[in-house]
Amino acid sequence: MDYGFTDILTMLGALGLFLYGMKVMSDALMELAGDRMRNILSTTMSNRFFAVLTGFTITAVIQSSSATTLMVVSFTNANLLTLTEAIGVIMGANIGTTVTAWLISILGFKVSMSAIALPLVGLGFILSMNRKRKLQNWGYFIVGFAVLFIGLQFLKDSVPDIGNSPEILAFMSEYTSMGYASVILFLFIGTVLTVIVQSSSATMALTLLMTYEGWIPFDMAAAMVLGENIGTTITANLAALVANYQGRRAARAHFIFNILGVIWMLVLFYPFLQAINAVVMRIEGVSPFVEATAVPVALSLFHTCFNIINTSLLLGFIKTIAGIAERMVPAVIEQEEAIDQPKYLDRSSLEYPQTGIKALFDESLRLLQNAAYKAITHGLSVHREDLESGRDLKTVLESRETIPVDIEKLYATKIKSIYSQILEYATRLQSDFALEQDKIETIRNILIADRMLVHIVKRMIPLHKNVVRFLSSDNHVIMHEYNMIRRKILKVVREIHLASESEHPLRHIREIEKERKKAEELDVLISGRVNQLVLDGEITNQMATSLMNDSDEAGKIVRDLVDIATLLYYPRDKLMDQIEEEKLEAP
Repeated sequence: MDYGFTDILTMLGALGLFLYGMKVMSDALMELAGDRMRNILSTTMSNRFFAVLTGFTITAVIQSSSATTLMVVSFTNANLLTLTEAIGVIMGANIGTTVTAWLISILGFKVSMSAIALPLVGLGFILSMNRKRKLQNWGYFIVGFAVLFIGLQFLKDSVPDIGNSPEILAFMSEYTSMGYASVILFLFIGTVLTVIVQSSSATMALTLLMTYEGWIPFDMAAAMVLGENIGTTITANLAALVANYQGRRAARAHFIFNILGVIWMLVLFYPFLQAINAVVMRIEGVSPFVEATAVPVALSLFHTCFNIINTSLLLGFIKTIAGIAERMVPAVIEQEEAIDQPKYLDRSSLEYPQTGIKALFDESLRLLQNAAYKAITHGLSVHREDLESGRDLKTVLESRETIPVDIEKLYATKIKSIYSQILEYATRLQSDFALEQDKIETIRNILIADRMLVHIVKRMIPLHKNVVRFLSSDNHVIMHEYNMIRRKILKVVREIHLASESEHPLRHIREIEKERKKAEELDVLISGRVNQLVLDGEITNQMATSLMNDSDEAGKIVRDLVDIATLLYYPRDKLMDQIEEEKLEAP
């Protein structure tokens, strides 16, 4: 057989054209439906069946299980999906990817697309020149769809004809007739090929073509398909290298799920193939073991049935798979004092607007609950564990212990740095994506909350100095007044902490909202209390001046804390509610 280096390059070029068409088509579909799909995906899944359906739908629409899996890893990394929800979506994605095989089997081998491929490219090109973004993406989709089948046609024409080469047929036969050893060999080939090509759809197309041309029999092709299921997990695991432990767990769960499926299928391999053979003979009238042209349909059917049955069998074991993944990737617990660098503002969170916004939320809450929390509690000379213990605040404040804390240093070394990085991250997020107005508003609310937080910390600097000064005073009246200030602020801080720990934060936010109305009570000047205290000789004029300034600042701190809690908790819940509504309205 005369098949030289140029012919090999031609075949690789045809494969490249196929992959390029698939990428263009997939990217266009992501632009058309991706944001809505990501919104649905970022919503908490009501149950595992919905998670599977979501994974199937997204993958069937965007024609890429790898893209779906990468989204799942990113969303799990950002805590938008739990591990069990992610596993359900991955299961659905495995079923959704079988749609590609059917498209290739029916349109690629049963229908001649070459006659209409070029006209489709022309139509797509015209649409892509339109000013409307949606029509442009439809144009790119049509071009990608046509180029995919042009590449498939070139691939069919460029592969060598081994039918007239007995020596090659004898060579292939030697490696396809070793029983289960051949099955394992071709499973390995399918895995390696998918890792190299980085697309299970492309490897599936190659497998279908090899069977159609008579290179390998039906059973070896089925073994390659099983290998492709393993190979496709490598993409997610590579992406998870830059993710946190939660994202890596999702990638490991994908691998575990596919491995378990391959194991039981290997046990039932030949009986399962015989069942597929019986179905195909009823449909096609010929056996895929005998007629090569019947193999593409048989292989697509095998691929679909395997993934549906595998999902059905393992759906009830999602928690078990999650447990194995958790043991494989232990949780990494951040030390409380390590608050000088951002935790959530990583590169992987900027893949999608939803994960980026979630990262901003999480980093802002972390800033509030760690650095700012320390500045407020220690600035008011209260231990964190006492505030979180549930002890009565009046009892907690009876202690005259002062806690040494350098709020200026805390602001300069920790809060200022993280705040500046939050601003930079938000700017990049808005520049990288064409965000909808509600998402822009959400980001703006987060930044407003962070700015208020910075102002609170700055206000705590002079307040802390006077709290320390008057807690050690022999004047019980001034000490009582400052304890009132401390109690009002700490009451809001405690409620915010409870909101962060609760599954229903809005309940606590409503309690916090009540404190806004009481903030004026802190202003001793407005209430007239400070004048009376001076007239009665209870406090000095110097004490009165400090008390007036600090009560005014404390009132601003309380109001800002209420606003921060509302901005950081309520909009997030509101956004999730909107996404939930979109999910319910989706067909």
